[in-house]
Amino acid sequence: MATELVLSTMALIVIAIVVPLFMLVTTVFGPRAGGGSKNQPYESGVKQMIGLAQQKFSVKFYLLAILFLLFDIEAVFMYPWAVGVRELGWFGFVEMVVFMALLLTGLIYILRKGVLNWR
Repeated sequence: MATELVLSTMALIVIAIVVPLFMLVTTVFGPRAGGGSKNQPYESGVKQMIGLAQQKFSVKFYLLAILFLLFDIEAVFMYPWAVGVRELGWFGFVEMVVFMALLLTGLIYILRKGVLNWR
């Protein structure tokens, strides 16, 4: 127990010394490329931003992001189920059918409300 404590303390001290030392060495000896294009903002291929940073976005962007997360989490729940479907038996199969039916109901509701229509 004492040896693990000593070794972990030494490792922590070494990390606390080495990381700032590496940062200092790269600051002192690293390249200093600067210039006009280096200091300009770059956002996803757009050379120059149009509009203000405080401009309002449509709620549809946020809603689409939430829908993506919802259906992405669905996939996260389906992978472990697919791996253990044989061990879960019919009960697990019925549970997944109910889960998918609920998600399908939600998707139909979303489509009927016109959430994904961008007009």
